[in-house]
Amino acid sequence: MLTLAIFLPLAGALVLLTAPGLTERTLRQLAVALAAVPFLLLLVAWTRFDTGGAAFQLVEEAPWVPALGVAWRVGVDGISLALALMTALVFLAAVAWPMERAERVRQYYAWFLFLEAMSLGLFLTLDLLFFYVFFDLSLVGMFFLIGRWGHGERQAAALKFFIYTFVGSLAILLAIIALVLSTDPLTFDMRTLIAEQPLAGAGPMATLVFLGFVAGFAIKTPLFPVHTWLPPAHVDAPGPASAILAAVLLKMGTYGMVRMPLQMLPEAFAAYALPLAVLALVSILWGALVAFGQTSIKRRIAYTSVNHMGYTVLGIAAAGALLSGEEAARQLALTGAVVEMVAHGLITGALFLIAGGIWARAGTYEMDRFGGLAAVAPKLTVATVVAAFASLGLPGLAGFVAEVQIFVGTFAVFPWLAAIGLLGILVTAALFLTMLRQVFFGPLAQERRAFPDVGRVELAVLAGMMALVILIGVYPTWLLDMVNAATGAIVASAAPANGG
Repeated sequence: MLTLAIFLPLAGALVLLTAPGLTERTLRQLAVALAAVPFLLLLVAWTRFDTGGAAFQLVEEAPWVPALGVAWRVGVDGISLALALMTALVFLAAVAWPMERAERVRQYYAWFLFLEAMSLGLFLTLDLLFFYVFFDLSLVGMFFLIGRWGHGERQAAALKFFIYTFVGSLAILLAIIALVLSTDPLTFDMRTLIAEQPLAGAGPMATLVFLGFVAGFAIKTPLFPVHTWLPPAHVDAPGPASAILAAVLLKMGTYGMVRMPLQMLPEAFAAYALPLAVLALVSILWGALVAFGQTSIKRRIAYTSVNHMGYTVLGIAAAGALLSGEEAARQLALTGAVVEMVAHGLITGALFLIAGGIWARAGTYEMDRFGGLAAVAPKLTVATVVAAFASLGLPGLAGFVAEVQIFVGTFAVFPWLAAIGLLGILVTAALFLTMLRQVFFGPLAQERRAFPDVGRVELAVLAGMMALVILIGVYPTWLLDMVNAATGAIVASAAPANGG
């Protein structure tokens, strides 16, 4: 089932590229149907998933290169299942969202389906070599979506995105090789590497491998100061591609931090948890302050991703801290980090779709070119208000559930960092409230009197995503039950190495 969820969109991309005589409407409908299949398969997988089990479940395995210990291995725990479900849903939303410029339609949808296959493969694989393959190939899909269907300096933005993240992937590859070479017999099986921790007590070697992983994933996340590829990539990408970049590709960095340095190198992680937490704090404050200074809607949203991914990394750092006891608090921080990944994917994914819809209607992202849109686009206004309040952490919405767990857990580990990090929430509230006031309220700009509201498809997409944001905010138990066993096992397994 998990294998089908990866390969069906890949096969669908080939069908779109090769099937003759398909109209633009047929291509779009077929792409939506193909994007829906992995989501439905993962929903079925969820029904078969034991939320009380901490081990990987629904495992499918077939040998590939036995001499190297490489095999096709897929499976899920609560963390990867939650992220895979979010990924499949956001891809369905992005594919269903209308194109900003209807050109090269066949290739546009084919690249989205290719990218969906690579993204799901990364979250579902249990083999480090395949993880790296999916990680790298996801760069290719996003490179073409930005470079071919973006606007402005799209080719320069696509190139900067590719070079930055490819350099990060090389650091990850070196770390993977060093880690695997320490096993006997050789294996790329993530389950074995987590269980055996072959570099435990290895001193400098473990530190170098840890730093390789963290450097690569920090670029992907991104953390300050290696975040500079993100704003141009977002601003010049089409709205649906920006939604995928924020909702899915950034999570590859934070998911990788949990799965590799935290689970496979807990001693090294514990030694460097405080510097990583400080870096996360800088990203929280820097992202919020710089976002506040932006005059472009999309650029402002882009910098909030630096801020929000800083919250996620702060929770991960607290979970792996060198600390005797406080296991419950560290698990709470890690659970909050996972919920933040899911919440940020839904919230910021929706915000980028909205920004893309605004650009398609007005040809600009500059906030001073708008005003009073609530009078002519009330449905768009409601969706934006809900997403913005969720992003700033309003109680009753998904962002609050994530952030309160991160900060409560982190206060028990790094109290001063948590206290300072709360300032980021205040700045985030200010930047979203000023954006809403400038774009949607006040007097209606003369040139926007004919601004169209969202259509039926756009409304359905935004309503579905915001309904989940509200559901997580009001009744988060179903999501917490999914991830709690996995986060508890991770913290418990790290406790002996951390002195707990």
